[in-house]
Amino acid sequence: MEKVKFLIPDYVQKVARMLLKEGYQCYLVGGALRDVVLGIIPDDYDLATDATPEEMLHIFPKSVATGMRFGMVSAIVPDENGENMEVQVTTFRSEEGYVDGRWPTKVTFIKEIDQDLGRRDFTFNAMALDLSSDSLDGANVEKEWEVYDPFDGMRDLGLKVVRAVGTPLERFKEDGLRAYKACRMAAQLGFDIEEETLKAISQSLPVAAQVSMERVRDEFMKMLLNSSKPSIGIELMRKTGLLELFMPELLEGYGVVQRKFHADDVYYHSLKTCDVAPDRIKLAALLHDIGKPRKDMGDGHFYGHDTEGAAMTETIMTRLRFSKHEIKKVVNLVKNHMFYYPHYEDGMSEEDQQKLKDKEWSDSAVRRFIARVGEENLEDLFSLRIADASSNPMTGFKPEEIAQLQIRISEVRSKDMALKVTDLKINGNDLQALGFSGPEVGRKLKALLEKVIDDPMLNQKETLLELSREI
Repeated sequence: MEKVKFLIPDYVQKVARMLLKEGYQCYLVGGALRDVVLGIIPDDYDLATDATPEEMLHIFPKSVATGMRFGMVSAIVPDENGENMEVQVTTFRSEEGYVDGRWPTKVTFIKEIDQDLGRRDFTFNAMALDLSSDSLDGANVEKEWEVYDPFDGMRDLGLKVVRAVGTPLERFKEDGLRAYKACRMAAQLGFDIEEETLKAISQSLPVAAQVSMERVRDEFMKMLLNSSKPSIGIELMRKTGLLELFMPELLEGYGVVQRKFHADDVYYHSLKTCDVAPDRIKLAALLHDIGKPRKDMGDGHFYGHDTEGAAMTETIMTRLRFSKHEIKKVVNLVKNHMFYYPHYEDGMSEEDQQKLKDKEWSDSAVRRFIARVGEENLEDLFSLRIADASSNPMTGFKPEEIAQLQIRISEVRSKDMALKVTDLKINGNDLQALGFSGPEVGRKLKALLEKVIDDPMLNQKETLLELSREI
């Protein structure tokens, strides 16, 4: 057994002591132990025990049965500050007869931890730390603990490899999500996938195809948001065939050369943009050029790929069961990512400056841009534009474009302006009082907003009422 030195929070020790006091075993298991070995502070802690769910419900006055069939109970205990904390405690179990790529038809609660660890996915998740030692005294200090490691998870952490427990193909056939998780863990930890484990992913695609889109979405987003280079996992998914199961559109860009202003094909440019983008726009960055292959003119131009990409993004995110709010936001960014603001650069000739002046955005053009994108989305759109450019060494983009546009927006914002129907000085009730009704009211308000965006001086109640009669 190898040893690790770290601090187990008091509230986790408290749960363990309550189990040990009643004569049960208790081990720290799962991702928390893996993170500790890697020097990462865990977000949460999972415990395993030989106590049954019913016995645990008696032991913990405040507990929630989160999965009685699988022996899962959430114990709720206060920490040293009196704040209630949740610790998931699971009964040692074995599983048999998996169906639908996920569900075991038979779950048996057992008394020894070895068989429980043997059913887990990867070797570094199949380690355990016995909490029955005398060191479990609640002290808020680091202590040395022995790690029980029957599948050499510590070795694989040192080798930086993702290796399935036991026979890889059997593990992936038990739960189709494990194939996706292997790619996610490789990206998240910066590891390689061990050869036999990688081969088993491609061999188990029929099982992976049975996983619900919601579960695939959650695993994919974990990879995007928790990896310094999500491209590692996406590439593994492409090579093993997983990507085609849930996002085949991304593969359309593989090998599609961008002859103008780009160093990479559409696929690899998308991955690089995703890598450098802030977390809040990772998905938009990955999908921003998704429409290019279908709009390839063959001469380096992809006219209309932003509109095509927005439609494809909506299809992809709907398939993956994203919320309507999330879909609307990402689609909006993809649709508007091709904006260009004429900007002055140091050293420009007077002739070029004059040409640029003729192309400057008017106040109404700025207002239309803000209204189209949404004030709340401007920062994200600018971040996407910067990520798009910074991932491409051949770009002609200059940061001054964004800086000067932001100044221009601030100037226009300082003036009284209406960007939404609710900013108008009249509402639906006013129009109904004039005799308009039903869908006509909404159409009138939108038409009035268009006029006010062009000329903010029109945003006066009497003026708008008069215009509503003319429209």
